[in-house]
Amino acid sequence: VQLVESGGGLVQAGGSLRLSCVASGSAFSINVMGWYRQAPGKQRELVAGIGRGSSTNYADSVKGRFTISRDNGRNTVYLQMNSLKPEDTAVYYCNALVLGSDFWGQGTQVTVSS
Repeated sequence: VQLVESGGGLVQAGGSLRLSCVASGSAFSINVMGWYRQAPGKQRELVAGIGRGSSTNYADSVKGRFTISRDNGRNTVYLQMNSLKPEDTAVYYCNALVLGSDFWGQGTQVTVSS
């Protein structure tokens, strides 16, 4: 499974960005997809996850501001990020769980200026 993210960039606080992640390869076997982020000097953390049946979970820090969605037909997962804060600045990684194995994208930088 290969994952390619897009949509990162620089935005002012309060702004919005939409991240996309397209899966290829054995994408039909993907169960859970999600977004993680890693800020400088910090551990990678889960931002949001979505199952094949579209059940979702979110980190407390992004609830009410971020929305994860999935288009199984296009093997794509999205992360709509609204009301962005400087503390959301990080490299965002797409993740896919396939038969117990984790696959990762290359990451996309999100920078929120104050």
